[in-house]
Amino acid sequence: MKLTFVLIAIQFFAFKFALAQSAESKSAENSPSTFQASGNPLFKHKYTADPAALVVGDTFYIYAGQDTGEGKGYEMPNWLVFSSKDLTNWTEHPNPLRNKDFSWSVGQTSWASQVIARNGKYYFYVSTEHKNENGKKGKAIGVAVADSPVGPFKDAKGTALITNEMTTRWTNISWDDIDPTVYIDDDGQAYLFWGNTQCYSIKLKENMIETEGDIIPVNLLKFTEAPWVHKKGKSYYLSFATGFPEKIAYAMSDNINGPWAYKGILNELSGNSNTNHHAIVQFKGDWYFVYHNGGVQTGGGSYQRSVCIDRLYYNKDGTMKRVQMTSEGLWGKAK
Repeated sequence: MKLTFVLIAIQFFAFKFALAQSAESKSAENSPSTFQASGNPLFKHKYTADPAALVVGDTFYIYAGQDTGEGKGYEMPNWLVFSSKDLTNWTEHPNPLRNKDFSWSVGQTSWASQVIARNGKYYFYVSTEHKNENGKKGKAIGVAVADSPVGPFKDAKGTALITNEMTTRWTNISWDDIDPTVYIDDDGQAYLFWGNTQCYSIKLKENMIETEGDIIPVNLLKFTEAPWVHKKGKSYYLSFATGFPEKIAYAMSDNINGPWAYKGILNELSGNSNTNHHAIVQFKGDWYFVYHNGGVQTGGGSYQRSVCIDRLYYNKDGTMKRVQMTSEGLWGKAK
């Protein structure tokens, strides 16, 4: 009897210990973690891809997909968010959004995304996969919403915002509806841009979860994917991935609806990564270019990518200077 009691007691305390360890692990997973950046890649503790940036007040946010596979294909179950007030001291917040948070999404493709603020809410536009009523799969764009830039975010519609069936008149591929970027113009009108092989745009209603009007094909020379729209002064800039392996090129216009004048290459081939995805934002008076490469070694590559950041400069005529990708990043000397 004594032996039995001792065994039961041991099992009971082992069970309690396991529960405590599990709770501690979950607590750590759901708690912010902090670290200092010292060079590029910016985040070295996990693989991050397809960065988007958002500035809210004195805080710089980076959103990225997470490469979780073994480097043999895209395995991206969730998105990540990081924040900083000085671009050196960073906080990684709990996962703000996962592919499975969209009930209509199929597969594990948490591809490129962007978060934008409006009317006190934050809207998270994502690339994922959708299956139509006939069972055919295609890439699609969804939107989630939160009260905070770090989430948690939840599906804002319950259905996809853009599906492949909406763009088959321009292409016959199933993967052209990816890489959303949203820009709110000075008059308050919001626009969604996206695409692969063909760039598209459409107006968004003020609620940011419904489209308005027709899809417009955007004529861009040598467009591959990954559009990003920003404005400086009176000029609009539409930058995008071009070729494959990809570089970043850009075009300019004096109107958000174009026409767009091609201006050339902005960022060269991105290390040993076939893809090249970027964001351009102004923060505390300076302009920054956020991108990814395959720079974390020895495993870095096209399916194990890493986010980087470098300064962006303009010429006197408003054109952008070619980005100088550096290992030092913003910190002068790589460590």
